[in-house]
Amino acid sequence: MMNDIAITSVSSKGQIVIPLDMRKDLKEGEKLIILRTKEHIILKKASTVRKQLTDDLEFAKKTEEAWIEYDKGNFKTQSADDFLSELNRA
Repeated sequence: MMNDIAITSVSSKGQIVIPLDMRKDLKEGEKLIILRTKEHIILKKASTVRKQLTDDLEFAKKTEEAWIEYDKGNFKTQSADDFLSELNRA
């Protein structure tokens, strides 16, 4: 159920201001998760999300970034033994 409604706008830099009434329980520097569908953007306090979901979202972000780099040709080829050896050193 929706408790409050407010209107804001997006700046030329893509920034939005959360109206004062809507941010009364947010602390400076608090992390927010942004969920987007075709027609909706939802902000959710990261502190209320289970740690596992937060880890999953971070993994998904890093995986997407890795695929982008791979598609650009930014990767190296090596044998499985070399890969495992390098992995064990990390």
